[in-house]
Amino acid sequence: MNKILMTSVRSDEEQAIRHYAEKNNVEIVISRDDFHPETLPDLTEIDGLVIQQTAKIGGDQQFYHHIAKQITQIATRTAGYDMIEVDLAKKAGLKITNVPAYSPRSVAEMALMQILRLLRHTPEFDKRIANNDFRWTGLQAREIHSVTIGIVGVGRIGGTLAKLLNSIGVNVLGYDTDRDASLCDVITYVTKDELLAQSDVISLHVDLNETSIHLLSEADFLKMKKGVLLINASRGPVINTSDLITFLGNGQVGAVALDTVENESGVFNHDLHGQGVQDARIQKLLSMSNVIITPHVGFFTNIAVKNMVDISLDDTLMILNGQSSPHEV
Repeated sequence: MNKILMTSVRSDEEQAIRHYAEKNNVEIVISRDDFHPETLPDLTEIDGLVIQQTAKIGGDQQFYHHIAKQITQIATRTAGYDMIEVDLAKKAGLKITNVPAYSPRSVAEMALMQILRLLRHTPEFDKRIANNDFRWTGLQAREIHSVTIGIVGVGRIGGTLAKLLNSIGVNVLGYDTDRDASLCDVITYVTKDELLAQSDVISLHVDLNETSIHLLSEADFLKMKKGVLLINASRGPVINTSDLITFLGNGQVGAVALDTVENESGVFNHDLHGQGVQDARIQKLLSMSNVIITPHVGFFTNIAVKNMVDISLDDTLMILNGQSSPHEV
């Protein structure tokens, strides 16, 4: 029987893990800890490894060679895999897999919800009502079909969002280096600069790689409509946070909904009561009235969580059985 270690396991994942173990006759050991050299568990009797974390593993070449003596793969049950030093892992002979599409609908629905929240000013109304202020002044909404929404990154998630928006009569623009012709009936493809200039709302759905780091920075914000609304449900480093704060402050960006931010790993999914947030940029964002922050929960639905567990374990068993995984990085 194969024995697989899963790290950073949350309580909401345990039912799916138990069901998978019973169905596939595999032993699964769970750990609450992230996977790092300083927290390295005993892998002597472990056949496979599945992780989930935003913080870098932090291993050097010696570390990856060390674990490669005991396991042959690392699966992450996330779409992003930048927490793994992939080049070092591959040089050590490890195979790396991710879960590129656990539930595109989960993140697309989150983005749609945040678009509507910003258009209808619900965060501002919540704050006023909490202070017994029930006035409407200054918070007239826009109906969603009256605005142009630009999607940067028209892959599985961006394409799903485009279909949802098109179904309710929204004019949708899209920018992607690899255009999906099957979406041409729901989205109008344009250049990045055209999208920035024409969109009332911009929603980001790109992978994190060396070409997408700070995809939006000062020069890009200056090309946008004044008062543009911005949604980031992809990865934090896609936006230059310092530049975003500047343009939120001067009104060039009207409001933003962030499900992910730079340097989030020490903040999101942690209870910081009594100590607060140490990152100065996140502190500033939290203090701004035109910012909505959620702790990277776009994926966090019943269907997505089960799929992330099942697919990552399927990939692990494929590799342990000498097969190729379609999700190998």
